[in-house]
Amino acid sequence: MIETLGLLVNTQKRSALALAEKILRWGRERSIKFVLPPHEAHVLGEQETSDHDWKEKVDAAVVLGGDGTFLRAARYVIGHDIPLYGINVGRLGFLSCGKIENAEKDLEKIVTGKLTVNHRPLLHGIVSRGKRHKHEVYALNDLVVTKGPFARLIALNIAVSGRPLSLLHADGIIIATPTGSTAYSLSAGGPIVPPHMSCMILTPICAHTLYSRPIVLSESDTVTITPEGQHREIMLTQDGQLGYELLPGDTISISLDKDRNIGIITLPENEFFSLLQEKFQWGHRTPNGSGA
Repeated sequence: MIETLGLLVNTQKRSALALAEKILRWGRERSIKFVLPPHEAHVLGEQETSDHDWKEKVDAAVVLGGDGTFLRAARYVIGHDIPLYGINVGRLGFLSCGKIENAEKDLEKIVTGKLTVNHRPLLHGIVSRGKRHKHEVYALNDLVVTKGPFARLIALNIAVSGRPLSLLHADGIIIATPTGSTAYSLSAGGPIVPPHMSCMILTPICAHTLYSRPIVLSESDTVTITPEGQHREIMLTQDGQLGYELLPGDTISISLDKDRNIGIITLPENEFFSLLQEKFQWGHRTPNGSGA
């Protein structure tokens, strides 16, 4: 039984703030406790809870925003057993798949336990420079190695579980989870992978060969990427939101984390294949009567 709900809000969107106020009123009317971290509490004029106490008290969290807000929320709760439910006030909404008009009805189902929690794998990446670990990062969607602003290729030496795979000349490469398979990886030609599968997807970005294609790796594989040459404007991006400078000779080791994951609350009407049909309009009729 869920007794205490956390509330994480994209405070830059008026629609998200308006929905947060509506949900808080709904909670007070039903004696449902919502806990807000400092930033959200300050913006909404509510009592604040420290980040540490928030993570200790909350049974589940409601995320108001788009998929970008959901990704930030996922990083916020890493290491804590706090499942997330996203209500979409953004554009596409694969992670934040709840609808504004159904918010109160959905929350009623959640607090009464009529929900499913899917545990999504996380990518764990370590950037090494010589013998020193430079960065340690986690990503729910993807880790991306990409070139800088100039129109020139980068050379990436790629190995899988210690075995050489490819010297890739491209704009970069995406390492995605199944959750991230419908994000940047899909735009670059990668496959759609259902989120209940445990694997990694390697998707080249504008590779300079006809035979470089996406590849799916197992949950036990480790991908090692080493930039080569003299290119000095290479970046590692984490879920498209945080960036880290890479130098030639750095190594990035990426695998699925064995200990951490992110719990995502789903309701029957938001099942993955139903979302695919809705978001991509598969099977919808066009004006001339043919299927889309």
